[in-house]
Amino acid sequence: MKGNRIIPEDLEAKSAQEVLKWAQEEFGDKVALASSFGAEDVVLIDMLVKVNPQARIFTIDTGRLPQETYDVMDKVREKYKINLEVYYPDTHTVEEMVSQHGFNLFYKSVELRKLCCKVRKVVPLGRALQDLEAWICGLRREQSVTRTEVKKAEIDHAHNAIIKINPLSEWTEKQVWDYIKENDVPYNALHDKGYPSIGCAPCTRAVKPGEDVRAGRWWWEPPEKKECGLHAR
Repeated sequence: MKGNRIIPEDLEAKSAQEVLKWAQEEFGDKVALASSFGAEDVVLIDMLVKVNPQARIFTIDTGRLPQETYDVMDKVREKYKINLEVYYPDTHTVEEMVSQHGFNLFYKSVELRKLCCKVRKVVPLGRALQDLEAWICGLRREQSVTRTEVKKAEIDHAHNAIIKINPLSEWTEKQVWDYIKENDVPYNALHDKGYPSIGCAPCTRAVKPGEDVRAGRWWWEPPEKKECGLHAR
């Protein structure tokens, strides 16, 4: 069925909860939420389990995540009783990459940073999506210059033309945090230390006043280059 699904024309007018309900009804166990346990993702987990307590949720453990991310993973698992699917990079490929380029290769060039992202994130994502017809993400248009055209649902040509669903695409950062507070959703402790966007520990820093929410991700690169490959457009 991949590539044959029709995205309803009125989906852009629906709320995030309505989009998630549509996704569950349309795809059943062939849709899953990809969660890195950032603020947007924990909001989506809270919403999704209210629609379907058995909804599929997966994450990618790159091997370089901050301790705070593992902490919130466990808190979320305990609160919502989710069966989290965890994907890891191939050990042999990581060993070869590090042996050839070093532990901190991502600082050397954009090409090597993208290689690291590919090995640790993109390839495991491909395995996670193999049996799916759709996946749910926490992308928002205001996050960065690379995401201003994100729609609530679109064909993901980078991943075998499955449907990519972004229920929070039009949400503001304030809406995200209002939801977290109102629904007592567990969140990553690094958010309280100036980290609005959190990835691997060596590639994430706190942002400075006035910077955009993803300025702390791969801060040494030009803004238009700052995607890991998971969300290629």
